Amino acid sequence: RIINFLFVPIYTRLLTPESYGVVTEFMAYIAVLQVVLVMGLETGCFRFANKETDPAKPFGTALSTITALSIAFFLVLWAFSGNLASLLGYEGYGKMIVYTGGILALDSITAILFARLRFMQKAFKFAILKTIKILSELGFNLLLFFAVPAYLVSNPDSILLNFIPAVPDFSYIIFAVFLSCVVCAVLFIPDLLKMKFSFSKSLWKEMMAYSIPLMIAGLPGTVNESFDRILFRFFAPSGAVWRSDLGEYQAAVKLAVIMNLFIQMFRYAAEPFFFARGKNKELLAQVMEYFTAFCVFIFLGVTMYMDIIGLILGKDFRGAIGTVPFMLISYMILGMLFNVSMWYKLSGETKYAINITLTGLAVTVAVNIAFMPLFSYWASVAAHVLSGLAMLLLSVWLGNRHYYIPYDWGRICGYAICGLLL
Repeated sequence: RIINFLFVPIYTRLLTPESYGVVTEFMAYIAVLQVVLVMGLETGCFRFANKETDPAKPFGTALSTITALSIAFFLVLWAFSGNLASLLGYEGYGKMIVYTGGILALDSITAILFARLRFMQKAFKFAILKTIKILSELGFNLLLFFAVPAYLVSNPDSILLNFIPAVPDFSYIIFAVFLSCVVCAVLFIPDLLKMKFSFSKSLWKEMMAYSIPLMIAGLPGTVNESFDRILFRFFAPSGAVWRSDLGEYQAAVKLAVIMNLFIQMFRYAAEPFFFARGKNKELLAQVMEYFTAFCVFIFLGVTMYMDIIGLILGKDFRGAIGTVPFMLISYMILGMLFNVSMWYKLSGETKYAINITLTGLAVTVAVNIAFMPLFSYWASVAAHVLSGLAMLLLSVWLGNRHYYIPYDWGRICGYAICGLLL
């Protein structure tokens, strides 16, 4: 994740804000569609692998299901790539749609394989493969932006021109991500050869009944996180260049990466941890206290050094830097929500997840549509904070009724208030 952050100074110095805005729009589509393709089966695998006498059976069933769906989805995007590109206003960029389909298909399949490594507690291998994937993405970006343009000038008949344009633009980034997904999939071939591709119809029905509500719940959650990028196309202030505003805003959001890094790391480790020790409610409550305290520490570290950290961005991308502290707060709230929301995963009451995330989505949509035409990306920032807060409060209320966990809210809120005052 930190290596991924190295892309920010490259992109914000080699691309215009408008071109970077196009990339962030496509990444929003990828984030939303990936939730659909994985269908909540990552969490479903953890649930049923702990129940089954043969843990390989749930992973084999999930992998078979997602592989079939992902291939079918990729073929559809490939067939209609030109029409979809024109519909989005990117005439002649049909390959972008194909690469997007490839990213979605490969990431969805490898998501189950990564979940299997987490279940087997192979943290080192998990980290190595994730790091290789991001290093390959970095390497492809460096090659495409710094070496390939000069090569194409001296070799105008190069086969590379069948995949990318001669002049660097947003398509270079999507192509680099696609190539890194291919590398990651190739690295998993030995694991695939060892896996049992068993498919149990009865187990599949149980897993889908458990996982689909998680997918439906996760979809509004991901839409909630990405929807502002999609709405810029329709609700940006009159006369504004929406792709440019979107590019500036998303570059600033990247400065909150360290909070996102910590929360993602925590989620990878915490979910199997919570499933294994879910009956110890006091331990879950204690984890929440440490988590909040560390998030406040990160918030203070980034905010107090913003004048230095902001230099990471190119000069044309610093207009939205004031949004960073608020995005840090919003990420912290979402991390707290992840902790609190374990109650419905542990109790099996996943249906309540839909109500929680739909509440957050409703707040996001309402705030963005009402205020984006007036305040541009500041409306998006407010929506992130308010929707996260609404979901957190609702999840706490429902959790207290159905699966009470003794959180010390006085201490937790004390950490947050002290951080804000400082």
